[in-house]
Amino acid sequence: MSEPTRTKVHVLRHGEVHNPGKILYGRLPDFHLSELGRQMAKAAAETLAARDVTYVVASPLERAQETAAPIAAEFKLDIATDIRLIESANFFEGKKVSVGDGAFTNPRNWWVLRDPITPSWGEPYLQIAQRMFAAVQAARVAAEGHEAVCVSHQLPIWTLRRYVEKKRLWHDPRRRQCGLASLTTFLFEGSTVVGMEYSEPAAHLVALSASAKTAKGA
Repeated sequence: MSEPTRTKVHVLRHGEVHNPGKILYGRLPDFHLSELGRQMAKAAAETLAARDVTYVVASPLERAQETAAPIAAEFKLDIATDIRLIESANFFEGKKVSVGDGAFTNPRNWWVLRDPITPSWGEPYLQIAQRMFAAVQAARVAAEGHEAVCVSHQLPIWTLRRYVEKKRLWHDPRRRQCGLASLTTFLFEGSTVVGMEYSEPAAHLVALSASAKTAKGA
């Protein structure tokens, strides 16, 4: 019996976004990488340059497409787009939501915040996990026997990781291990995940990033 085909799928979070209004931008259009974010994307591309990447796919949002661009250029590949890699929907999209701004203590929002497990303020975690896993499996098929890169967003990537690790999906956002331009890599044998790796190729740039501290609309 032949050995199952080994494939790697690297799930990359986009780089820093230009967000002077400091809002939770979510799925809103016209939020692009900052100059530092572009450097982060290049750092990720340089880290992946020696890999056997044959397929690059990204969320349709500008920041993800722009993060994918230097990787696609490195391997002379087109960027595929998969809606399943998109940021999660969120009631607070377009609003300022951070510690001390009152959004979470305002009685007007209490009904929206009533259920942290589903959660009540946005796309259900299980729905996020399932669509992300389907997108990663599609990328695995496209790059079978080689490596793929999927560019997505912090919450979807972290939810996917917890789903694969068979952990509860609701969590403390402050404890996510998914930095800007980080790589969460899934190792497959056939269609089965047999391992996972995490790395931060742009850590030296993230240290300079204000958004790394606030994680707006990641």
